Amino acid sequence: MRVREKPRQARQIRSRHLRLLVLSLTTLITISLLSRLPAWSLLELRSFDYLSTVDDPRPPPGGPVIVAIDEPSLADINAQWPWPRSLHAQLVTQLRAAGARVIGLDIILAEPSTPENDNAITGAVGPDVILAGDETLIETPQASQLIRATPLPQLTEAGAVTGIASVELSGDGTFRRIPGYEDGFAAMLAKVAGVAPETLPAGRLIQSFGPARSYPTVSYYQALDPKNLLPPDYFKDRVVLVGLSLQNAPAIDKGGVDAFATPYTVHTGKLVSGVEIQATIYDNIRSGLSIAEARLPTVAACILISVLLAATTVWRSTGWLTIVTSAAALLAFAAVGAAGMRLAHIFVSPLGPTVAYISVVFGQAAFDFAEERRNKRQITRAFAQYISPDLVKRLSSDPSQLKLGGERRTLSVLFSDVRGFTTIAETLKDDPEQLTGLINRLLTPLSDVVMDHGGTIDKYMGDCIMAFWNAPLDDPDHALHAVEASLAMQAAISSLNRELEREAAMRGDRPHVLKMGVGINTGECIVGNMGSTRRFDYSCLGDSVNLASRLEGASKNYGVALLLGEETARLVAGTYIVVELDRIIVKGRTVPSPVYTVVHDADAEALAAHGAFLEAKYAGTLAPSNPAFDRLAADIPELAGYYAIVREALVESGEE
Repeated sequence: MRVREKPRQARQIRSRHLRLLVLSLTTLITISLLSRLPAWSLLELRSFDYLSTVDDPRPPPGGPVIVAIDEPSLADINAQWPWPRSLHAQLVTQLRAAGARVIGLDIILAEPSTPENDNAITGAVGPDVILAGDETLIETPQASQLIRATPLPQLTEAGAVTGIASVELSGDGTFRRIPGYEDGFAAMLAKVAGVAPETLPAGRLIQSFGPARSYPTVSYYQALDPKNLLPPDYFKDRVVLVGLSLQNAPAIDKGGVDAFATPYTVHTGKLVSGVEIQATIYDNIRSGLSIAEARLPTVAACILISVLLAATTVWRSTGWLTIVTSAAALLAFAAVGAAGMRLAHIFVSPLGPTVAYISVVFGQAAFDFAEERRNKRQITRAFAQYISPDLVKRLSSDPSQLKLGGERRTLSVLFSDVRGFTTIAETLKDDPEQLTGLINRLLTPLSDVVMDHGGTIDKYMGDCIMAFWNAPLDDPDHALHAVEASLAMQAAISSLNRELEREAAMRGDRPHVLKMGVGINTGECIVGNMGSTRRFDYSCLGDSVNLASRLEGASKNYGVALLLGEETARLVAGTYIVVELDRIIVKGRTVPSPVYTVVHDADAEALAAHGAFLEAKYAGTLAPSNPAFDRLAADIPELAGYYAIVREALVESGEE
């Protein structure tokens, strides 16, 4: 048989689910709007940088070879830059002779130099040589002007091919995309080499192949004499690119000549030379490795799936398992993004799904945390009226303790009861508001005293209070604290009586005088949550509890407000003057139990006389005419009522 949920719990669950749905919808709309911001696009591109380089891909086989204009070449050639074009002509001749299939000079030769040098380079170039051009957009307040710098006309007339070497940078200054030039430098290399695709993948994201100097690279001076300085057939049937490429790549904060940030810069902090950039573009074109960005419907679908997955994760609750699940989900988003680039050459940024998932999961977790805090405050406010603050904190921090079960502990148990309250209640039976007001005014200060002294209020029984010490938290001085609380309760009763007297005098009525009896006993008890599975209280039970109750009831028979059990008296004897009053057999016991009370003023002589008085009482030799009655009543005024009761009992029994 299925147990129906309580209406309140069902409402809480429905409210939580509705809040989660609203949070999910809000997240979906917010991220859709954020994705239109330029800053968001840059963040997505930064995620592309990490994912496209996480497995550290290297240049595909058969790619370009780079002839670097680097520090060793500048030192060996020992000529001022720019070098004479006749030197470049010599290099082209050597490379062609070494078997190079295509030669790309990433050097701008747009302005004439000396006729001798220009004629030398013109004679060396041919259809297998690609010369770099440049395109620059000049923007002024009046107009925007596009300026294109191309090689000298005599070079192109000699058969050389022009390729625009300009690159497009993202908003953060990083090179990531294949330039959109049909006559781009790398595109013309691929065309002349016979490996160009039918359609140029302009605008697609580039796949980088390592940091600076990842391509096979030789120095310029070595390429001038390949037979002696390089391995045989080093350039045979290879695409060769010539350009500036320093051996020590410039740092990103210092910049560099013809050097750019790439996705690998996030790892190395170094720039990559322009000639290596052209080699990377060439390999992306010839090998079809460039990466397309996912279209908007695909991105939106991924974000929606992420939101649904997050909502499923926290549908029932949030906790430590939520953190583990979230970490696994975020790793899965990154893994799917990386796999999409490697297997399908499609980039689906994990940024949107990740932010969506985190927003829903941690947003709901924040709601749940706030709800839990609110519930704990409600529990604290409700239970603080009945049990000690320490127990409230313990239960609110560990609700698992709210279950049936108990433990065996030594407790000091207190019972208090107002004498003659039944008579007071009878006189106020026609005024229930005044009666309940009087009970509340009585129980409030008494309860405060108990909790202020570290006690736990077990229950209220009309005008009676049951409390105990040393549970749920340890209290080494539990007996002392219980006795201190009982004395403070007597003081609180006296203060309340004074207030009642003043109020009665103002009304012209007789005041209700309140008197209280207290019994305290210390012993082994069973303490814990007791009751049924649907309703239970933190309580204690055992023979020691029963004795404490009997002591409270017996206190009026001895004319004292406080009656202590033997163990309680022993534990507080070092602090208070404890006086034995009698040995009694309480209901349910066969062995006499000594009972005690506390007095505040009694000297050693008076206490010794009291001891002799008790010995005579126990021996049955005490007579009503014994002068000890009057002498002790004068020496220990607090026990005057006790001595009068004992004398009266002897008189009634016929003792001489």
